[in-house]
Amino acid sequence: MLFNSLEFLVFFPMVIALYFALPAKYRWFMLLLASYYFYMSWKVEYVVLIIISTAVDFFCGRKMAALPDKSARKKYLYLSLVSNLGLLFLFKYFNFFSRSASKIFDYLNQSFLHWNVLHDTYTLKLLLPVGISFYTFQTLSYTIDVYNGKTKAENHLGKFALFVSFFPQLVAGPIERSSHLLPQFHREFEFDYNRVKEGLLLMIWGFFKKLVIADRLAEYVNEVYNNVDQYQGFYNVVATYFFAFQIYCDFSGYSDIAIGCALIMGFSLMQNFRRPYFATNIREFWGRWHISLSTWFRDYLYIPLGGNRVVKWRWYYNLFITFVVSGLWHGADWTFIVWGVLHGGYLVLGYMTQGIRNRLSKLFRLNTQSGLGKLLDMLVTFHLVVFAWIFFRANGIRDSYALVRNTFSFDMADLNNLNLFRISSDWIISLLAILLLVIIDFITERSKIRHYLNALPRLMRWALVILTLLLIVFLGKFEEQDFLYFQF
Repeated sequence: MLFNSLEFLVFFPMVIALYFALPAKYRWFMLLLASYYFYMSWKVEYVVLIIISTAVDFFCGRKMAALPDKSARKKYLYLSLVSNLGLLFLFKYFNFFSRSASKIFDYLNQSFLHWNVLHDTYTLKLLLPVGISFYTFQTLSYTIDVYNGKTKAENHLGKFALFVSFFPQLVAGPIERSSHLLPQFHREFEFDYNRVKEGLLLMIWGFFKKLVIADRLAEYVNEVYNNVDQYQGFYNVVATYFFAFQIYCDFSGYSDIAIGCALIMGFSLMQNFRRPYFATNIREFWGRWHISLSTWFRDYLYIPLGGNRVVKWRWYYNLFITFVVSGLWHGADWTFIVWGVLHGGYLVLGYMTQGIRNRLSKLFRLNTQSGLGKLLDMLVTFHLVVFAWIFFRANGIRDSYALVRNTFSFDMADLNNLNLFRISSDWIISLLAILLLVIIDFITERSKIRHYLNALPRLMRWALVILTLLLIVFLGKFEEQDFLYFQF
C-alpha cells in the first residue's frame, strides 16, 4: 500500500478513528493488525518474514536479558544475526553474489557449480520483499543493544511485534531504535489538536515533495537513464541534477509523511533529513541525509571496527569500509558499491587534505564558516554528491559508464534539439517547484519555518495550506509511482 494511493487515503483515517475510539489498552493490537494489513497489501507472503524476525529477536532478547554474563549472551546474539542477515542475504543478495561469482569463474575459464535446486544455472526466483533492509536493521539494533546492555529486553511480544512492523515507517524508515520507539507503545496518548495539526501539515508537505516535485522530475530522469545510448551532454547533465532533487524529495517526502502519520497518533519518530544539500562537506552531508541509517552504521559498524580510536590508516579503512557496506545495503548491484566507494573515498580524501585546504583558505582569505568560502564548499560538496548519484540511479555498470562518458561529451547541437526538455508547462513547473523547495529549505536552515508561519495571521496560514493542497491536486502526478527507497 503506497502512501500516495487512494487505498491509503481510506486506510489511514479509519486507523486514526479506531485508534482514538478504542480504550488505550487495546490500541497496540489494532495498530499491529493495521501494520500487518498494510504490509500484506503488497504480497501476503511477505509478512511471514517479519513474523520470523520478530519471533527470533524477541526470543533472543528475553534469553540475553536472563544472562548476566556477556559471553553467555553471545550465542543468542549470533542466532539473531545469522537469522536476520541470512534472510536478507537470501532474498536480496544471493543472486547478486551468485552471478558475480559465475562471472569470475567464467573469466578464469573455470566451470561454475550448477545446482539442481536453482531455476536456472545460478539464480533463485525470489521476489525482494518490500522494505526488508529497513525492518531487518531496526530489529537487529534491538538485539545488539540488549546484548550490550544499552536497552532492556521487551517482555510484551505484541508490542515488540508492533515495534518491528509499525506501518508509518515499516518499509522505508526512519530506522528507529528500540530505546526510542518501544517505550512509546507503553504510553497512552490522547487526541491533541496541535499535535494532529502539526502531523497533518508535515504530511501535506511530504505529499507535495513526492507528487509535485519527485514524480514530475521522474519523467525526465527515467527517459534519459533508461535510454542511455540516446542522450548525451545537456540531457544527461539536466537529468542528473533532476535526479538529485527527485531522490531528495521522494525519500524525504516519505519520511515527512511517515513522521506526520505517527505524530497524529502521538508517536515521535526521529528526524531523517536535515536539508542535506546545504552541507559544506561530505561528513556533514551524511549528518543530514538519511540520518537514521548513517547513525545506524556509525553505531553498529564504524564504532565496533574501532572508529577513530585507532591508528590513522586504520581509521581511514574503517570509514571506507563503512561506506562500501552502506552502498551494498542500498542495493545488490555493483553500481551501489561504486556509489559507496565514491562516498568513502570522498570522506577519506577530505580528511587527508584537510590541512592543505585550511592553508589555501587562509591564503585566499576565504571564511569557510560564512560568505563566499561557505558557498564554494557547499557547491563543491553538492556536485560531488550529484556525480555519485549517477551510479546510484544507473541501471547497471555499463549504463553508468555510458552516462559518465556521454555526460562529458558535450555537443552544442544538443541545445538546438530540446525535444525532451522543451520549454513547456511541465518544464516550468518542475523548475519552479525546485526553486520553491530551495527557498523553503534555505529559510528553514536559518530559522525554523514554523516561526515564520506562526507569525502570519491565521487567515493567511489557512490560505497557504489550501494553496498547497490545490497545488498537489492540480499539479501532482497521481500514477501511484513507488517511493524510490522501497526497493531497498
